Amino acid sequence: MLLVLLLLFAAIVLGLVGWLAQGLAWLLVLGVLVLMADLVLFGALLGRGRGRRGRA
Repeated sequence: MLLVLLLLFAAIVLGLVGWLAQGLAWLLVLGVLVLMADLVLFGALLGRGRGRRGRA
């Protein structure tokens, strides 16, 4: 879960720098890509946690 939070923080920082700085739009694109990868990782972690449980 720490990796998810670090990737989210990195995506926000990259996006802000790319948006504020002139000529660094590629950082904004990179931030969006990192954010999408983070969401995929988060979804995979949530999906793995849900297992099929038998009757008790």
